[in-house]
Amino acid sequence: MTATTPLPDDARCPCLSGLTYGECCGPLHRGERVAPTALALMRSRYSAFAVHDGEYLSATWHPRSRPDVIGLDPRERWYRLDIEETVGGGPLDSQGVVEFTAYHRSDDERGSLHERSGFVREQGRWWYVGRVQRG
Repeated sequence: MTATTPLPDDARCPCLSGLTYGECCGPLHRGERVAPTALALMRSRYSAFAVHDGEYLSATWHPRSRPDVIGLDPRERWYRLDIEETVGGGPLDSQGVVEFTAYHRSDDERGSLHERSGFVREQGRWWYVGRVQRG
């Protein structure tokens, strides 16, 4: 795994799916399979933040919107993910939206990130394209 904080496969997956890392996001991070849905890709991207895997984040960000540099703060610890809504994004869809709140802390500070993320499926692969507006 390319993460700076690798997890053993029997550890609880950071995305809080209830599965182990080896059953859930680990195989996606290692490139052994691709996410079957927009929600699965979003969860795996959250887990990539949790294990500081910038390479995976870059590899799953659509080339048309991907930044040149993905900054990860090694002091940040992502500890909770709440999925609030999904629209489309299923195995037969070509677009999807996942709204979530992710919680993090570093040193003595706590924070959260609320986002409606847009996803597209091209040639059987889901990509993160960026934030989308409600509408």
